[in-house]
This record gives sequence, structure tokens and C-alpha cells, in this order.
Amino acid sequence: MTTTAAPPVAQATGLRASPWGTLVAIAFGVMMVALDGTIVAVANPAIGASLGASLAELQWVTHGYLLGLAVFLITAGRLGDRFGHRKMYLVGTVGFVLASVAIALSAGVIMLIAFRILQGVFGALLLPSAMGLLRSVFPPHKLGRAFGVFGSLIGAATAGGPIIGGLLVGSFGWQAVFYINVPVGAVALGLGLWLLAANRPTDPGSRLDVPGIVLLSVAIFALVWALVEAPAVGWTHPVTLASLGAALLFGAAFVLWERRPAHPLLPLGIFANPSVSIGTVLMVLMALGLMGSLFFITFYLQGVRGMSPAQTGMQLIPMTAMMAITSPIAGRVLDRFGARIPTALGLVLSALGMFLLSRLDADSGVAHISIGFVLLGVGLSLVMTGATAAIIGNAPVRFAGVASAVQQAAMQLGGSLGTAVLGAVMSATIVSTLPGHYAAAGLDVPAGEELAGMQSLVAQGGAALPEGVAPETAQAITQASNLAFLDGMHLAFGIAAVVMTFAAVLSLAMRSGTTTGEPAVHV
Repeated sequence: MTTTAAPPVAQATGLRASPWGTLVAIAFGVMMVALDGTIVAVANPAIGASLGASLAELQWVTHGYLLGLAVFLITAGRLGDRFGHRKMYLVGTVGFVLASVAIALSAGVIMLIAFRILQGVFGALLLPSAMGLLRSVFPPHKLGRAFGVFGSLIGAATAGGPIIGGLLVGSFGWQAVFYINVPVGAVALGLGLWLLAANRPTDPGSRLDVPGIVLLSVAIFALVWALVEAPAVGWTHPVTLASLGAALLFGAAFVLWERRPAHPLLPLGIFANPSVSIGTVLMVLMALGLMGSLFFITFYLQGVRGMSPAQTGMQLIPMTAMMAITSPIAGRVLDRFGARIPTALGLVLSALGMFLLSRLDADSGVAHISIGFVLLGVGLSLVMTGATAAIIGNAPVRFAGVASAVQQAAMQLGGSLGTAVLGAVMSATIVSTLPGHYAAAGLDVPAGEELAGMQSLVAQGGAALPEGVAPETAQAITQASNLAFLDGMHLAFGIAAVVMTFAAVLSLAMRSGTTTGEPAVHV
């Protein structure tokens, strides 16, 4: 492993090259990538109607973006360390905008999915470089504050995605959710050219670890593929087992290989710092509980409660707004007290929020739902800021890109794992409880292939209503299906609460400090 010190950073002149100028410069690029993670969800029905896409193809409109992002993140982080984060950030911004235009111009869903994967690749270039730029210009005692503002940007963009997407699709068509990246990307590019300091690689003497790139890319691709396909085809299906086996094989080969080269893709030595290792695990567990649960809360709000997409987006605002508001405060708390206690407190609050949501029923009041979301929002702002500071702040500055990529990859993989695992819990619970609810309602009890066919629809908050069924029977079927859905949701959200509680205990093993103390610049 190289021990070359990070090159000195140019002196700031006004906003240019200054820490806060850097934060302003990357804000639009970061928000553009975060916005694209949620804005597309409301466009899927319009995309399906316009391009004749199936449900599986529409799912890959989302999964393709995740795949490109997850597979390329760590490689992109290493490229930033090697060639300079400013250069990689600008390349990622331009590529993201061009890919967005190509998506909007797609004549078929397969072409659209291909460009969504490419969009994810350019997003992977952009995000670690943005975090690496922050790590290299902010001094240790203000790094938590920077990560807090960074978290609020992501929270605001995530919160605005469904609302902005609904307005754009309703007024201009589904293509508008991708064309919106053109003006946003233009501002991001202009601010980057103006405010970011001259390009300075933090680890310029390193060489690209091509075997490591290949091994890690195949391992992550196989893992994400298995997590995406398992809920549809089953965990014991040959495709799922083969993908998991390939992920394990190539992952093990990657770890063994990384001990050999002088300039590894992922310097394993950064995990010798317990705060980096624990922070990575916490990010996976947090994303597992959060994203896995929120995937199903939208089905509850729209399917069981009958809310419109716009009403659903409004109901989620207490959580996303609290994340946007409290993340900067969380950053200041981290600068003063370190990462350990605030992160543990955030995980406890998140666990309480998940427990409240696990008690929802078919007629729970808005206050009940909102309190759960407020607790989640406050808790997650502490967790995301704390875990990010633990990972990136404790890694050497010369590996800032790799460390930020590890943080982002952990969050993406945790989200995929959560959706797959909690989805399996939902499905198994529905299959086991739906017949009982049908029997209690005096309905014919489904079994075998009929039950398996109903499971997917019920897991989305719906009900399998036969054509021409009487209104009274339709109401009974809907109520029985909703009760089975709630059974699954209660168990899945309860598991998420337990996972976050375990993570809170684990977080206490982190060091109280948040940074390595390597010099950056002083504000």
C-alpha cells in the first residue's frame, strides 16, 4: 500500500477552492443524482403505457440504475483518487446529463433500461468524487458539519422527487423527469468549473488494479442480480443460487487478490480502523431496515389506505423533511461530540420509529403515521451523518474517493438486501396467513397455485378480485387480503426495528472521534 501523503490544496480565493465554495459547487450534482432515485417512480406507469413495458421491465427501469451505480462505485472512487476528484466529478456530471437525454429519447424499453444502467455508471463517478472533494478541503473539526449539509441536500432531493415527478409527468409527459437533468446538470457543471479548485489527484502515484476491478465488478453484479431476481423467482431458484455462488466466489477471489498488488483497488488496510469497519456495517444495516421497509409503506398507503400517489408523497414528507432539516444540526453535534453517541441515539430513534410503523393497521390515524416518520427522519439524519463521518473521516485523505465509494456502495447494497429479505418475509407471511383470513370471512380458501398467484398482488396492497364478483364478496376479499398484508408488514417492520436496535449496540464500539486528524485546509 502506498504511503504517499496527499498533495497540498491550493489556497482559496473567495469562494473558489474554499470549503464552502466546494460544497456549493457539488450541491446541484449531488441533488441531481439523488432526485433521479425517486423521481422516476411516479413516471413508471406513464413509461409502461407509452412504451408497452411489462411490470418486470418497469422494475428494471429502477434496478438498472441501481445496478450501474452499485457495480461501479468503488472503481469510480479509486479513479477519483488516481486522476483527481474534480475531473471525475465533471465527467460524471456531463455523462449523467447525456445519459438522461438518451433515456428521454429512447424508442423502446430495452433501450431505456440500457441507458438507465449507463446513467447509474456516471452517477457512480459523480457521488464518490463529491464526497472526496469535501474530505480533502474541510478540516477535521468541521467535517461533520459538511457531511450534515451533504445529507440535507440528499434528503431534500429525495423528498422532492415524487412531488416534482408528479408535476412534470402530469404536465409534460414521462420524458420530462429526465430532461429536467439538463438545466440542473448545466448549473452543476458551471459551478464546478467556477468554484472547484484545480484538479489534484490525492493518490497520483497509484496504478489501476485491473484484475481487482474485474473481480469486484463481477462479484457485485452477481450479488445485486441475485437480490433483484430472488423476490420474483424464489431464493432456491437456480438463477438465484448461481448468482449468489458467483458473488461468493468472485468476492473471495477479490479479497485474496487485493493482498498482492502494490496499488490495490480497495486498500484493505482502511478497514483496520474499527470506526471504518463498523461504520460500513452500520450503513448496510441502516439501509436494510430503512429501504426495505419504505418499499412496502407505499403499498400500505396506496393499497390498504387508498391514498393517491400525491397523497402518499405528502405523507412521507415528515420523514424526508426532518432529514433535510436536522442533518446540518447532526453535523454540528458530530463535530462536538464525535460519531459514537449521536449515531447510537439516531439508531434508537429509528428503531422506535420502525416499531411505531409496525403497529399500523387499516385505520391508523395520520398522527400515528407521522410520528413514526418524524422519529425515522431525526434518527436517520444522525445515523447517515455519523456513519458517513466514521467511514470517510477515519480513512486517509489520499483514499477519500475509495472511502466515500465504500459508504455509497454499503448503502446501495443494504437497500437491495433489505428489499429482498423483508420482501421474502412479507411473501412468506402472506402465504401462511391469507387462507386463515379467507376462512374467517367465510370465503373459499385458496391453496396451491392459486395462493401463490395471489401472493404477489396482496404483497402490493391489492386483492385478487374475480371478474363480476358481488360487491359484498369483493369487500370481504379486500379486507382479508389487507389483513394478510398487515400481518406481513408488521413482521417485516418489526424485524427492521430489531436490526436497527442491534446496530445501535454495535455503534457503541466505534471510537468517539470522527476523523483521522490528517490535515486538510483550515476554514
